[in-house]
Amino acid sequence: MRNVGVVDMVVRLVLAAVLLSLFILLPGNLRWIGLIGFVPLVTAIFRFCPLYTLLGVQTRGARFSR
Repeated sequence: MRNVGVVDMVVRLVLAAVLLSLFILLPGNLRWIGLIGFVPLVTAIFRFCPLYTLLGVQTRGARFSR
């Protein structure tokens, strides 16, 4: 079941791009922080956020849910 809307998905993709770019731009051990960007990337691709399920949140419109 998808619970991530289109706007939410775009925001997650932008956030993922920014965080993953930190992996390239930051020096030393700080660069590993950028790998956190995989979380919003995966949730945007699958349009499913497990945290939203736990909190009962859905950013996807009701007319699209199945």
